[in-house]
Amino acid sequence: MQNILEDQPIAWTPTPDVIERAQLTKFMKQVGVTTWDELYAYSINDVEMFTAEVLRFLDIKFDPPYEKLLDTSDGIEFPKWCQGGGLNITEMCLDRWQTDEMKDHPAVISDDESGRPLSTSYEVLLEEVEEIASGLRALGFVKGDAIGVHLPMMLETVTSLLAIGRIGCIAVPVFSGYGVEAIASRLNAVKAVGLITCDGFMRRGKVFNALDVAVEAVSLCSTIKHVLVCNRTIQLTCPFPSDKFIEFDDLITLGENFETRPLEPTSAEDPLIILYTSGTTGKPKGIAHTHASFPIKAAQDMAFGTDVGKDTRISWYTDIGWMMGPWLIYGALINGATICIYDGAPDYPEPDRMWEFCAKHKVEILGISPTLIRALSNCGDELPKKHDLSSLRAFASTGEPWNPAPWWWLFEKVGDSKLPIINYSGGTEISGGIVMGNPLLPLKPCSFPAPCPGMDVDILDDEGNSVGPGKVGELVIKQPWIGMARGFWQEKERYLDTYWRRFKDIWVHGDFAMRDKDNHWFILGRSDDTLKVAGKRVGPAEVESLLVAHSLVTEAAVIGVPDEVKGTAMVAFVVQNDEYRISNIESTENEDPTFEIRNSKFEIELKALVAKDMGKPLAPSKIHFVSALPKTRNAKVMRRVIRSAYLGEDPGDLSALENPRSVKEIQQLRK
Repeated sequence: MQNILEDQPIAWTPTPDVIERAQLTKFMKQVGVTTWDELYAYSINDVEMFTAEVLRFLDIKFDPPYEKLLDTSDGIEFPKWCQGGGLNITEMCLDRWQTDEMKDHPAVISDDESGRPLSTSYEVLLEEVEEIASGLRALGFVKGDAIGVHLPMMLETVTSLLAIGRIGCIAVPVFSGYGVEAIASRLNAVKAVGLITCDGFMRRGKVFNALDVAVEAVSLCSTIKHVLVCNRTIQLTCPFPSDKFIEFDDLITLGENFETRPLEPTSAEDPLIILYTSGTTGKPKGIAHTHASFPIKAAQDMAFGTDVGKDTRISWYTDIGWMMGPWLIYGALINGATICIYDGAPDYPEPDRMWEFCAKHKVEILGISPTLIRALSNCGDELPKKHDLSSLRAFASTGEPWNPAPWWWLFEKVGDSKLPIINYSGGTEISGGIVMGNPLLPLKPCSFPAPCPGMDVDILDDEGNSVGPGKVGELVIKQPWIGMARGFWQEKERYLDTYWRRFKDIWVHGDFAMRDKDNHWFILGRSDDTLKVAGKRVGPAEVESLLVAHSLVTEAAVIGVPDEVKGTAMVAFVVQNDEYRISNIESTENEDPTFEIRNSKFEIELKALVAKDMGKPLAPSKIHFVSALPKTRNAKVMRRVIRSAYLGEDPGDLSALENPRSVKEIQQLRK
């Protein structure tokens, strides 16, 4: 049986120039190793020493200095880092760059659908953060208060996130497109006392009224005392519903009239941010992170994986409510880089908007998702070539597994077969990556050439034994790392149940993974999603990759359902391309019976396609054609929801779902 993911060639090999200039090479020289294998062994043989060297490389200053770097006296599940050390991470993002060399360099370049960019220097960014921080102090916010951030990716999002941390409060980002219940449930869970929102923002030329959503959400949150509103797109013509709502300009005025204190002294282990997962595995989890955890792991991965250093221009198409939004902000600013953020649809007003943005702002590292690339590739090969993308040095990707076809399109048609695609997989609870590409190692499509430095990673079978090449097992981490979640917010037992109670003192991440004969890693999907059909363990990504390789298929999701013969049978849900789907719609409207025959033949064709590569026993028993797959708002396919809907079970928390109608469509397929 051929494995479409495993049997891939080396597509990219670093040149000597790339290796020489890499941040990772500089770090290797710092610790006295000369090869990647030596570095990785060094990083996991003594994670405490390795972390100390990372802090030195990133020039993280503690005042007072930490007394003990790693304390596991409460168990490996609850490590404490940089014990006794004073650290407010905003100093490492802002204050240290106020030098003649750096203060005038751009910290943030923001742009939107209107095409009116704004460049903000490190000096101005600090000033604006201090203005907001002073305003928050004037309103009575104190250390430890939780403040929600409900904003699109714009300059005020960056300044608000940093201002909250600067006064010792805890940021709680929520996705800018969430509905009322999703926002309220997260704010209530952390007993938030404040919310920063905006009046609205533009998507595809239309106004999304964020304020109306925020007003209704706040009405369900008894602990909220103040709501700060950034006037973004709408001229407010009616008064706020209560005096707890304050315009951003008035907040700044309050700060100007308030005696500014120095930034709040915080310890390295004081809480900084609560990041909610997207809910792909059930009820969203509030992940607690500290000043020393999330930002430092983000900065480390950004430097070592995507090769970001001073003045590097990095962009990631994301939202503040997803992990990659705060990851981009903290990681880039700690490294002295320039954040390039875009507020808008990546294919509006024209389908080449993303490539135009990269050319206009000379982006060097572009972070995208496979779903976005699948969509942009359908717009044609010529669009990227219209723009000067010579500034690009690498792509980066996270959030979901790749299929080969879109990976090759990005690599060949946009990157001219010269730019690496740095695949990145981990999670909100990791503060970044478990496995990741880097500038030193050759790349295969859809794969990860190695674990992240400092991550003691393995693949285990059901009995807890390491598996060899070509074998599928649970992705695990065997030692603590500085970015490790400090638990779920007020849900200790759920945290332990989720990661720690499968194997003793081992973090079980919940992903199935595999290594090939060349030691390249592949993430095959959530272990809860992985199927065992006719005695063979199969990752959904394997089958889905074969299905989407067909020219008439744009997306696919595979689930397992009970089967009397096989134990588990495979059922696929396929989204056809626009041309084929429109043809079906027209046939239905005209009462043309041939469309059912056409779909039946197409189903047989797709089953044969899978059977040819994986063997007949592993072909889907049924393929359903649907208009859309249920996804979170950061484009993760929710197979759990698909399976529950198809089997008539309760699909659980759907607050993060982008397209609820897709669930009803799948429920109607059940017989």
